[in-house]
Amino acid sequence: MDLSSLDIFRAVAAEQSITRAASRLGRVPSSVTTRIQQLEQQLGAALFSREGKRMRLTREGEVFLSYAHRLSALAAEARNALKPSPPAGLFRVGSIESTAASRLPPVLARFHAAWPAVSLQLSTGGTRRLVKRLLAHELDCALVSRPPIADIDIGYDAERLEADTVFTEDLLIVLPPSHPPIASAADLRVDSLAALEPGCTYRAVAERWAESAKGLRLHELTSYHAMLAAVSTGTAVGVMPRSVLDLLPGGSGVRTHRLGPVDTLLVRRRGEASPAFTALRQALVEG
Repeated sequence: MDLSSLDIFRAVAAEQSITRAASRLGRVPSSVTTRIQQLEQQLGAALFSREGKRMRLTREGEVFLSYAHRLSALAAEARNALKPSPPAGLFRVGSIESTAASRLPPVLARFHAAWPAVSLQLSTGGTRRLVKRLLAHELDCALVSRPPIADIDIGYDAERLEADTVFTEDLLIVLPPSHPPIASAADLRVDSLAALEPGCTYRAVAERWAESAKGLRLHELTSYHAMLAAVSTGTAVGVMPRSVLDLLPGGSGVRTHRLGPVDTLLVRRRGEASPAFTALRQALVEG
């Protein structure tokens, strides 16, 4: 088994196709097939089930894929330790929507100016979805929110992941301008709670807070702009960090109720730190 075989195996697992993996690697399909067969013989296990032209990982293949990712990352870290190289290449970063909108633009502008050889690919989603993608090696790191309530599960695996706190957000319930001040969710005089997708930490915190409100429906939306519009109708309240509300047109005209601080974490797989990740973490710390 060598690193080249691991790269071939990972490519076939990602593409689920010998032909597409060969194209991605710049190899002929017969060579890829031979290397996969040799790897299976060395391991004494079938790594793929062949369904026509489609290659699906077997249970053994799924187990080995985790090790293949870790071995490849460890090899890259060893090479960089012996001969440090500047950040370069594809760097896949996930972020919750609020952080991407309110925190990242100046940080990423400075990052790109300092490291133009890095092709940073940014994708957004809820915390749970981003953690899942990070564990599946679809992202190199992610900016997610940590629930301030211990029993809210975001899928975080402390044995496989590690994190740095980079921001602290002031989480708010946003109310219509005409709504009376509130002390708790029981004081709400609206029909619904507007929030983003399931797996969003802010949504989970707001849902827990709103348990004392009778008959409150959940109104799922795809953006904070839409959320503020829903609040403006007078029939809903929303949940968002103050940093996002301050950016939205019309945000100064609503009433707010503070839920408290929520930390934003920069998360990576444990033991993996590429030059691009180190540079991004430094840029985030510097603000």
